[in-house]
Amino acid sequence: MAGRINDDDVKAVRDAVPIDAVVSEYLQLRNAGGGNLKGLCPFHDEKSPSFQISPGKGLFYCFGCQAGGDTVDFIMRIDHLSFAETIERLASQAGITLRYEEGGYTPGRQQGERTRLVEAHKVAAQFYAEQLDGPEAEIGRKFLAERGFDQAAAQHFGVGYSPAGWDHLIRFLRGRGFTDKELILSGLAQEGRRGPIDRFRGRLMWPIRDITGEVVGFGARKLRDDDNGPKYLNTPETPLYKKSNVLYGIDLAKKDIAKTSQAVVVEGYTDVMACHLAGVTTAIATCGTAFGGDHIKILRRLLMDNSGAEVVFTFDGDAAGQKAALRAFEDDQRFAAETSIAITPGGMDPCELRLAHGDEAVSALVESRTPLFAFALRSIVSRYNLETEEGRIAAVDEAVPVVAAIKNPGLRDRYAIRLIGMVGIATQAEEQSIIRRVRGLARSRQNHGPGGPERGGRGDQRDGRGNQRRGAAGPQPAARRDGASRGPGEPGAGAGPRGPALNLRSPAHRVERELLKLALQRPELVSPAFDAYGIDEFTAPPYAAVRRAIEDAGGATAADGGYLTRVRDAAPDDTVRAMVTELAVEPLHTRREADEAYAGVQLVAVRLAAVNRRVSEVRGTLQRLGQHADPAHLAAVQNELWVLQQYGQSLRDRGAAAL
Repeated sequence: MAGRINDDDVKAVRDAVPIDAVVSEYLQLRNAGGGNLKGLCPFHDEKSPSFQISPGKGLFYCFGCQAGGDTVDFIMRIDHLSFAETIERLASQAGITLRYEEGGYTPGRQQGERTRLVEAHKVAAQFYAEQLDGPEAEIGRKFLAERGFDQAAAQHFGVGYSPAGWDHLIRFLRGRGFTDKELILSGLAQEGRRGPIDRFRGRLMWPIRDITGEVVGFGARKLRDDDNGPKYLNTPETPLYKKSNVLYGIDLAKKDIAKTSQAVVVEGYTDVMACHLAGVTTAIATCGTAFGGDHIKILRRLLMDNSGAEVVFTFDGDAAGQKAALRAFEDDQRFAAETSIAITPGGMDPCELRLAHGDEAVSALVESRTPLFAFALRSIVSRYNLETEEGRIAAVDEAVPVVAAIKNPGLRDRYAIRLIGMVGIATQAEEQSIIRRVRGLARSRQNHGPGGPERGGRGDQRDGRGNQRRGAAGPQPAARRDGASRGPGEPGAGAGPRGPALNLRSPAHRVERELLKLALQRPELVSPAFDAYGIDEFTAPPYAAVRRAIEDAGGATAADGGYLTRVRDAAPDDTVRAMVTELAVEPLHTRREADEAYAGVQLVAVRLAAVNRRVSEVRGTLQRLGQHADPAHLAAVQNELWVLQQYGQSLRDRGAAAL
C-alpha cells in the first residue's frame, strides 16, 4: 500500500508555492482590484475573464463555472492529477522532501502514475541529450549544422539523439527503477517479439513540453535511408501526451506571447528553433496534427482575448500552404485576437529562410504579414474569371460570407468596399446590394449563428458580470450547487434553478453574503461581534452552512494564517466548500477600502433583519393568543415584543454601537 504523505509536509507544500505563480504558468493574469488577479478560465470557454485568484488567501474561483479551491485543487483539476501526485509535483518545485507514513518511501511504488511517467520522460530527455555528443550521433549533429543550428541551439531546445539499438533507453530506464509496464504506458517503449523495445531508434529527438515545461512526449526525425519509418515519428497518445493539447515551444514562448500579445504559429520543430534564434520568440508549432480547437484554448488563455492581440500563421507559398492558410480562417472567430498570414517566399519554411537569408529575413517575414481576411478574399477572387458576369457573381457569392464573418463592424464595411473594388462592380446599385448582404448576414450570425446560436455571439446568455454562458466546456452554471437560483446581479446568473428557488436579489440575502465575505476576507473587521451571530440569522441555506463552517473552524475571532483552510476543511461537503471559496475570493461591494464602518453597516443590517423577522413572528403569536390567553404568558410575549422593538430602534439610531 502506498504511504500517506505526512500532514505537516502537505501544509508546508501548500504554504511554499504561491497560487499566482502556479496559475500564471497556464494563463495570463491581470489586476482585478482588491488584491485579486483575473484571467480567462482554463476550465470553460468564455470571452470575458470571470476567473479570479486571491494571492493573499491562496484561493481561486471562477464566477462562470464555479470551479474553485486552492493551489492543490487547481493543479489536480487542470492536469488531472491525484492529490498525492499534485503534492509531489509542488514539493519538487519548492525543494521540499516529503515524508511518507505507513512505512518507508519507495519511489517506484509510492509515487502516482502520472508523476512516474513525467519522471521517465525527464530522464529520457536527459539520456537523449547526452547521446547527441557521441560518435553515433554525428549524422544528427550534421543534420542540425546543415540547418544552421550549433551545439548551443541544440542544448537550448533540448535536442537529443536516440541510439539505433533495440533497447538502449529501456536498459537505462530499468536501471533507474522504471518498470517495463511504465515504459510501455509512457510511449517510450513498444512491445516487440521478444519483449519491449525502444520506440525511437537512430533518430534526432525533440522533447515536447507542456506549458509548465514538463516533458510529455518526443518528436523524432528520421536520419538514415534504411529507416523504413515515417519522416517524423511522434509519441503516441498516452496519459501524458495528447497531440491536440500540446504546442511545441509553448514553454519557451508563453511569457513573450503574454507580454507582446502576439503568437506566431509555424509548421515544424526546426521552424520554431529558427524563429526563436532569429528573435521571434513567440513562435510555436503543432505536433503532428492540424491547428485545432484545443490549441486555440491554450493561446486564448495567454492572449487574454484582448482586441490588440494577434495570431500570425506562417505557411509555405505553395498550393498546400495556401490551403492550410484558408483552413486557419475557419478558426479565426474563436479568437478575439486579429489573425494574420505570413507566406514564406519561394516555398521556403522559416528554417530554410533563415539559412538562406539570415535572422533578419525571418523577422521580416512576420512583419510582412497580411490580415487573414485580406488573404482569404484575394484567394477566393483569384479563382474566378472576373472578365465575365458569371465569374464576378460567383466570386461575390463566395466572398460575402467571409466579409460578414469579420467581427469589427467598421472593418467589415471596409472589406465589403474592398471586395467591390477587387471584383470590379460597376454600378452603385450593385455596390449597395453587396453591402446590404454583408450587413444582413453579419446580423444573422450575431443573433443566431450559422445554423444556431453562435458561440460567443450577441445572442448568448450572459451572467451578471457579462460572462458567456452558452458553449461552455466545463460544468454549466445553471444554478448554485446547493440548488439555489442566482439573481441577475449575482455571479452565475442567467439560468433556471435546480431545486427550491432562492431569491439572492433580496436585500437580506445580499447583505448576508457581504457579511460572510467580510468574515472570510477581513475577519478582524467583524470580530468579535460576528461570532455571536446565530446560524438562524442567515436565512439563505447556503449562507447558513458557511456560517456554521466558520463556527466549526473556531470562529472569525480565531482567524490566523490557517483560518481559511480550517473553514474549508470544516465544510460538510464540496458544495459548501465551493461556496466558502467563492465568498473568500469575490470582491467586496465597496469602491473604497473596507473599514470598520463598512463592516458595521453589514453587521447591523443582518442583525436588524433578524430582529424584524422576530418582531413579525411575535406579533403573529399575539394575534393567535387573543384576549383569553393566560395573562402571564401574554405578558411575557408582550414584553419580548417591547424588548425587540427597543433593540431594533437602537440599532437604527446607534448602528454598530448597539450590537
